[in-house]
Amino acid sequence: QAQFAESGGDSVEPGGSLRLSCLAFGDIFHTYDMGWFRQAPGKQRELVAIIGRDGRTTYEKSVKGRFTISRDDAKNTMYLQMESLKPEDTAVYYCNGVLGVRGLEGYWGQGTQVTVSS
Repeated sequence: QAQFAESGGDSVEPGGSLRLSCLAFGDIFHTYDMGWFRQAPGKQRELVAIIGRDGRTTYEKSVKGRFTISRDDAKNTMYLQMESLKPEDTAVYYCNGVLGVRGLEGYWGQGTQVTVSS
């Protein structure tokens, strides 16, 4: 059963910006802290940003100051505003509930592709 639908990925040049959206279905959005993850080719999926149910945010070091995570509980939607994009940000981006530093197994969506290149 699909829980999340990610959108907003695109191809941009270095220095560009994108806004990703995550529409959540079901109860996970209101039960768990939520996070954005990404997986680059040949690499493991990594957690890049977390937003708690209380709105507190945490960022992975390489994106801190460039990415902003937010949520709109009334719309069951989470966002990731990405600024000053770098080629190393190229990856498939996923949203999911967070348990520790891991996403919830069995709830991964299709993700949305972000490509940063000149």
